Amino acid sequence: MDEHVIGIDFGTDSVRSVVVNATTGEEVAQAVFDYPRWAEGLYCEPRETRFRHNPLDYVEGLEFTVKDALGQCPRGVAQAVKGISAATTGSTTGAVDRAGVSLGMRPGLEHNPNAMFVIWKDHTGVAEAEEINHAARTWGGEDFTKYEGGVYSAEWFWSKILHVLRADEEVRGAAYSWVELCDWIPALLTGNADALTIKRSRCAAGHKAMWHPSFGGLPPEEFLAGIDPLLAGVRANLYTETLTSDKSSGLLCREWAERLGLRPDTVVGVGAFDAHMGAVGGGIVPYALTKVIGTSTCDIMVSPMKEMEGTLVRGICGQVEGSVIPGMLGMEAGQSAFGDVYAWFKQLLMWPLVSSRLAEGSERGGLVDGISDRLMDRLMVEAGERPVGSSRVVALDWLNGRRTPDADQKLKGAIIGLSLGVDAPDIFKSLVEATAFGAKAIVERFILEGVPVKEVIALGGVPRRAPYIMQTLADVFGMPVKVAASEQTCALGAAMFAATAGGIYGDVSKAQQAMGCGFDMEFRPKPENSKRYAELYELYLRLSGFMESMKER
Repeated sequence: MDEHVIGIDFGTDSVRSVVVNATTGEEVAQAVFDYPRWAEGLYCEPRETRFRHNPLDYVEGLEFTVKDALGQCPRGVAQAVKGISAATTGSTTGAVDRAGVSLGMRPGLEHNPNAMFVIWKDHTGVAEAEEINHAARTWGGEDFTKYEGGVYSAEWFWSKILHVLRADEEVRGAAYSWVELCDWIPALLTGNADALTIKRSRCAAGHKAMWHPSFGGLPPEEFLAGIDPLLAGVRANLYTETLTSDKSSGLLCREWAERLGLRPDTVVGVGAFDAHMGAVGGGIVPYALTKVIGTSTCDIMVSPMKEMEGTLVRGICGQVEGSVIPGMLGMEAGQSAFGDVYAWFKQLLMWPLVSSRLAEGSERGGLVDGISDRLMDRLMVEAGERPVGSSRVVALDWLNGRRTPDADQKLKGAIIGLSLGVDAPDIFKSLVEATAFGAKAIVERFILEGVPVKEVIALGGVPRRAPYIMQTLADVFGMPVKVAASEQTCALGAAMFAATAGGIYGDVSKAQQAMGCGFDMEFRPKPENSKRYAELYELYLRLSGFMESMKER
C-alpha cells in the first residue's frame, strides 16, 4: 500500500482532517468538526472584541476528525500513515502550566475566558499593542518590530499575553509559560509533559513574537520588562530556538496512537499557521500572492533569500526565513475581516426575523433558516447584475480593524453615498468591492516596497463558492486570479509537511510537486470593470484617509 499522511487544519469555527496518499496526492478522505462551545458563543464578547476558544474544542475535534476520516478509508490505510501535521489559525495564544497543560483544562479555571486560547481575531490587547510599538521606538535600543513590518498588532503573541496578565490575577499566578496553538497541538500528540521542551514553530515565532536570529531569539528581558514589569520573567520560560515545519516534533505518543488508531511510530511534524501551510498546499511559487480567503484573509508570498537581502517590507505581518518554504523568505499580509464583513451584513438583514423567531414555533424557525441559507446567494446574484458604480455607494472594509498595510485595530469600517434609492444589494456590492479594495491596498504596498506581485492564487472555500467575489477581485486587481482545485489547501499543505517530516520526501518542494492539486478555475479581469474600479478605488482611499483622521485616540 502507498504511504499516507494526515493533515489537520484548525480554523476559526471548526477543525478538519484530510487523509492524503503521499505518493499520488489523492485526498482519500476528510472529516469536519464544528467547535461546540464556540458555536454557543462561550467565553466571547463581540462588543468587547473578545474571542476565545476552549481547548476542549480542539481536543475533541482532533480525535473526531482523524478517526472519522480514517474510518472512511480502505482497510490498511491507518497502518500506512507515516506522518501527521497541523496547521492552525494564528496568532492563537494560550497559557499553560509547567506540564504544558492548557489552563482552560485545569479544574477551577475551566470556565475562565482568560484561561482559554486567545484567538487571532481577539482585539482586547489594542492598548498593549500600542505600548509595545511605543517602546520599540523609544527604549533606546534595536526596534524589535522591524521584521514584523514595523508595526506590532493586537492580534499577536505579546499583546495577548500582556493583556491577560493585566486582566486576571488568577491566570497570572497559574501560567508557567505561553504557547501558540500550532505548538500546543504537536506537544499534545507527542505526549510532551514539559512546557520548556515544547518544539516552537519558526512560522509563529517569527511572524508574531518578534523572534529573529539576529536578536538571539526573542526580545531581551530589559525591553519586555520595560513595557510592563508583569512581563519580567516570561521570556525565561519560553524559548530561544525555533524549527521550520519540515522537521519532526517527535513521535505520536501511545495514548494518542490508541485514541486515533494510528501506529505509535507515526511522525508528528512541527506546526505552523494555516495560511502558510495553505500557501504550500495551494501551489505557491516565488512572487505569487497566495490569498487564503475565509472569515479574514492571510496573504502569503515567498522569495529567494538573496533577492530580498537588506529589504525590510514596511507595514506587513512579518518576513521570516523558512516560515513558508524552508530556505526562502516568507512574507505575510492580510485583512482582519473578509468573509466576516459579509456575515455581519447577513446578520444585520436577518435580525428582524431571528429576533421575532424567539416567540415562534418550529415551522417558523424552519422558514427563517431557509431564508438565511439562501440570502447570500441571492445577494451575490443581484449585486453581480448591477453595473459597477451604478449606486455610487463606497464602503470601507475595516469592520474588524486593519491588519495590513500598517496594523491598526482601532480603525472602523464605513459606508458613504447612501440615499433613499439604495437597497440591500447595492450595499452588499459595496462591501464586496471594499474587501477587494482592501486586498488591492496590500498588493500596492508590496509593489511599493520593491516586492513584485507576478500572479494571484486564491485558496479556501470562499473562492470556490463565490465566483462573483472572485470576479470582483480580478477586476479590481486588473490581473487574473487562479483558484486552487482543492478546497482543503491548508490541510493539504499540512499533509505535505507531514510527508516531509515523515521522511517520504526530502524537502517540501518535492512533496509539493508530488502532492499538489493544481488549479481548476481562473477569473480574468474585464477591462471596462477594471477601469471603473480604478476610479472607485480612489474614493476608497479618500474614505480611508478620512476614517484614519477620525480614529479614536
